[in-house]
Amino acid sequence: MTQLMGRPILGLPSELDSRSPLADLLAGVRTALLTLSVVAVPVFGLWVLAPYGDDSAQGAARTAFGLWLLGHGAPLGRGPEAVPVTVTPLLLTIVVSVLVVRAGRRVARRARGRGFVRWRSPLAMYAGYQLVAAVAVAQCGDPEAALRSRPVLDLLAVAALTAATFGYGLWAGLGRPGGLPRPPLPPAIWPADGAETAALRALAGWAAALTAGGGAVFATAMLLGSAGQSAQRLGGDTAGWLGMLLACLALVPNALLWAAGYALGPGFTVGAGSHAGPFGTRLGAVPDFPLLAVLPDRRGPDWHLLACAVPAAAAIVAALLLGRAATRWSAPQTAGVATVTALAAAPLGLLAGWSCGGALGARRMAELGPVPWQFGLSQSAWLLAVSLPATLLARWCHTYGGPGPAVRARAGAYRLVRRLAP
Repeated sequence: MTQLMGRPILGLPSELDSRSPLADLLAGVRTALLTLSVVAVPVFGLWVLAPYGDDSAQGAARTAFGLWLLGHGAPLGRGPEAVPVTVTPLLLTIVVSVLVVRAGRRVARRARGRGFVRWRSPLAMYAGYQLVAAVAVAQCGDPEAALRSRPVLDLLAVAALTAATFGYGLWAGLGRPGGLPRPPLPPAIWPADGAETAALRALAGWAAALTAGGGAVFATAMLLGSAGQSAQRLGGDTAGWLGMLLACLALVPNALLWAAGYALGPGFTVGAGSHAGPFGTRLGAVPDFPLLAVLPDRRGPDWHLLACAVPAAAAIVAALLLGRAATRWSAPQTAGVATVTALAAAPLGLLAGWSCGGALGARRMAELGPVPWQFGLSQSAWLLAVSLPATLLARWCHTYGGPGPAVRARAGAYRLVRRLAP
């Protein structure tokens, strides 16, 4: 009796403190419905504003399910002939990924320190998410759906994206156990004091600078192109304007990656037989869409070559980030880290180039976006050509160049104030 009285009243054994599998399954369903609402709310809003009486709520729901699947990278078909639609609106993918990562972090924080029992909750939540995906595939399997599903491929696409994002959320929520993988290189080439973190930071800086540069190229094309005239031609009622605006916003990340591919040199395809790049552009007939109205119409290299300054500047950003960490490394180690960073950009670029392109039709519009292997290899080539020597130069400046520019500027300002002081 004394032992029972001494136990905390609100304390529960660890076996009773864990949630039931059904609760975790419903949590996964709730996460999927939350990501679905990002698509369903605008679709039903446009359905309410649209003046067409023949569109039913079930048709709007099927459209929302189809766009939700498309945001997961799932291939769909359009119309009775099932014309392939595989261009992923990356803005939806980003929003879905962020929400799923946050769900993984919450599960990891709740289940941390409970041993093997903690993996039951993530598996149940993952199954709940896939249950909603199965319902979406079944709804879009109807022949009357505007976007028809391909059941096996769509379920695999949703499962792959969910596993990647949910797994990353779990790994980050558990404190990143195991750390970053270390390349199997000898210590003479790869240092052992946090080189993985420095390489990842440099790679992130390269990606951010390249995307920002792609945004600058895209903004310049918007100013010089005829996107506004195309929008005026396509504009109609309120629902038409809002639908076109939302479609353009959902494809803005795709346009940024296309512009980055243009700046890298290989460019991108705009249908079979058409290509846009800084060294020349040949275009055929393209659909009347505002984002496609910004394509360059010049056929020879002129000022378009200035876009190639974008990857050069991004490579210098990566070199500066590596140069700050390379002060404690030798020259061969610095070159090894810079080389591995450049080579690691190739598979990431391959994934980005594959995700931002696709098809909008069966014939001419079957090829859109940058060629994935060219997009990836060009990133490694720019980093090897610019970032590798720039990293060695930055290391030398930090190591043997004396105080940095900021320190010299503060010292000069201090001496100037001392001279001007009475």
